[in-house]
Amino acid sequence: MQKNRLEAFSDGVLAIIITIMVLEMKVPHGADLGALQPLLPVFLSYVLSFVYVGIYWNNHHHLLHATRHVSGGVLWANLHLLFWLSLFPFVTGWMGENHFAPLPSAIYGFVLFMAALAYYALQTCIVAADGPDAPLRKALGSDWKGKISPTLYLAGIGASFWLPWLAQCLYVGVALMWLVPDTRIERSLKHAEPM
Repeated sequence: MQKNRLEAFSDGVLAIIITIMVLEMKVPHGADLGALQPLLPVFLSYVLSFVYVGIYWNNHHHLLHATRHVSGGVLWANLHLLFWLSLFPFVTGWMGENHFAPLPSAIYGFVLFMAALAYYALQTCIVAADGPDAPLRKALGSDWKGKISPTLYLAGIGASFWLPWLAQCLYVGVALMWLVPDTRIERSLKHAEPM
């Protein structure tokens, strides 16, 4: 399979995820600013999830740009990632509707954690499919952000039950850490291109 087909499919799924999330936001039943106040948690959870989907879309693009071969394992790993990302609309809506209550916040963190593991699995499958001289293997290096993110998600899940505001701060913190696209792949591929 060509990687372009995999990328187009993934882009379509991510676009649908964003569309579902925005459709979950209900129109207020009033025409004044006060009518928007009860919707603030829903809007804030939507913004956070929108940023996360954007981060995954951006980094997924870079990841596939560095991919040379698409194996069956890569296809399944990509579907595994898309599965966890497809749960974003549900957990986003649940958390927002319940004003960042402990259990919805913990489940939100769990989905973030599983998506991070799925992304790591996809990276691993791509490196395996491309062989020992895989451009992605060289580009990833130490991957400190990729290693610390799951730890912060787990801390957020735990904090959800005692300090829900801390859980949200951790989730936002990880998003901010990834907001600037991962340039390691881009730099690595630029240096590998023939002059």
